[in-house]
Amino acid sequence: MIASTGSVATVVLLVVAALIVIFILVFIKSSVKVIQQGSVGVVKRLGEFRSIRQPGLAVLVPFFDQMEKVDMREFPQVGDQQAVITEDNVSVEVSATIFCQVIDVKSALFEINDFLLAIDQLSRTALRAVFGEMTLDESLSQREQINTRMQEHMADATMKWGVRLNRIEILDIKPPQNVLQAMSEQKEAEQHKRAAILKSEGDQQAAINTAQGQKQAAVLSAEGAKQAAILAAEAQKRSLELRAEGEKAATKLRGEGEAAALQAIDLVAIHQNTLAVMQLRALQDVAMSPNAKLVVPYEAAGLVGAAAALVEGLAGRTDEVVVVGGAGANGNAGSAPAG
Repeated sequence: MIASTGSVATVVLLVVAALIVIFILVFIKSSVKVIQQGSVGVVKRLGEFRSIRQPGLAVLVPFFDQMEKVDMREFPQVGDQQAVITEDNVSVEVSATIFCQVIDVKSALFEINDFLLAIDQLSRTALRAVFGEMTLDESLSQREQINTRMQEHMADATMKWGVRLNRIEILDIKPPQNVLQAMSEQKEAEQHKRAAILKSEGDQQAAINTAQGQKQAAVLSAEGAKQAAILAAEAQKRSLELRAEGEKAATKLRGEGEAAALQAIDLVAIHQNTLAVMQLRALQDVAMSPNAKLVVPYEAAGLVGAAAALVEGLAGRTDEVVVVGGAGANGNAGSAPAG
């Protein structure tokens, strides 16, 4: 009996010790909190806002204080695809991502029940409003404008909740299949049109380049022919000038030569016998001529040798011989019948 009573006391002591340990652990857990970097802790005492604790170790009053952690970093709020209707009555499916950040913890927790859900619903409304004011072509080509206009629609409301919208990105815009097919055909037609325009512009530029090349070639050929003609004319002119100068120089040299020869003849003393022989030869040639009348200088008639030559040359001729010049009667010429 005593042994059983001791074992019961031991069990009770163990239970009490265990309860004390559990109480200490619960006390420590409820009074000591660790806040990670990038987050803050909002302390509420008996349900009332008490304070905001920064990252690090925070000690609370156990069983009275409660702390809720809020992430202060920028986070993306991804929305699912939503059907919207554009201004030209085309239904498209749009998905967007909103990048936001909590800047006022107290407002984010106490001004709105769930600010994440509120941002999602507000973004859907803003998508419908923005796309309803734009045509399909504008919606597909002006995504930056869509982002800006959505941010303008949502900025004022989110600031009341202590949340700041940093930017909004449109992820995807899906028009209906028939619209996509029509757009593809339109794009293909535009590509064919652009190709035809580029080809025609290329042909036009090629024709212009060819014409300009032919024009430049003709101009260069004409300039070459002109230059060749000028050079040929200048060469012919130079040739004529050189020929004229040569002839002039030759004439000048010829005249100088004749003058020198005459001067040389004047300067040489001719022997009298040589002169007589020359006169007789000249008279012989005159006598042998077939003329009907011969004119003989008077000075030659006085030469004895000349008379013999005359007699020999005039033998057998009945022509009349006339002697001119000399000192005959009154200086008149005499005539004698041949033979």
